[in-house]
Amino acid sequence: MGGDPREEELVTAALQLPDKQDWTVDDLASLPPDLNYELIDGRLILPSPTGLHQILGNKIATALEQGCPEGYSVVTDYSMEVDRRNEPRPDVVVVHDSVILRTPAPIDRAILAVEIISPSSHWRDMHAKARVYAMAGIGAYLVVDPVTFDHGVVLTESRISDRGDYEIVTSTSEAFETEKPFPIKINLAAFTALRDKYLAAQDDA
Repeated sequence: MGGDPREEELVTAALQLPDKQDWTVDDLASLPPDLNYELIDGRLILPSPTGLHQILGNKIATALEQGCPEGYSVVTDYSMEVDRRNEPRPDVVVVHDSVILRTPAPIDRAILAVEIISPSSHWRDMHAKARVYAMAGIGAYLVVDPVTFDHGVVLTESRISDRGDYEIVTSTSEAFETEKPFPIKINLAAFTALRDKYLAAQDDA
């Protein structure tokens, strides 16, 4: 499932952006300098994350920092340079310190990317971005889904296969642990409790 194209058309019109079906990185120079965007397979994406999305991103970044190897840093919402038709913006990414002052940063210096699914990004995060990240050689990819499953927030871990695409290693809504690309522990049950708290708060509005 993808985003509502009508919403993206309205945003594009409001910003008076060029009416293009196939964008390249050269076209990005025409965008306002303070605009958050992604370029995925030539499609310009203007994300508008929820507060829960941002909170989970910060908590994931904090968890990753515990085992992040020397010489690498955990960054949120950071543009990555891939090719002419792709400039993704992972929700969380672990990159080499040598490129931390660059934007976009070359994606070949990243060792882990994390995406948090929103109602409009499920297909993009699970398929389109997965293909872009695998093609770029990022060895590990985590997708955190707080929207699809009633039983809890689910984390899916994928790693590069011998074919050059991602293979799912595990999917869990409980305690997640891995040693690759470095030791990581994430308490998904705590994420679920947080999500459910905000869902309950909507009933009080």
